[in-house]
Amino acid sequence: MEELVYNVPGMSCAHCERAVSEELGSADGVESVEVDLTTKRVVVRGSSLDDAALRAAIEEAGYEAA
Repeated sequence: MEELVYNVPGMSCAHCERAVSEELGSADGVESVEVDLTTKRVVVRGSSLDDAALRAAIEEAGYEAA
């Protein structure tokens, strides 16, 4: 299983967490998504993860991965 970690500084509330989790959760290969609003970190786990697709999903949710 792969693990990719993103910093998403624009997240600040439960809505942000839900939006990012839903978009990432629908990406190919994603098995789990953990969002920590305190550290602004998102951990994505799965197989054959595509970094560009995951970054695009974060942007689709309205945020930017740093």
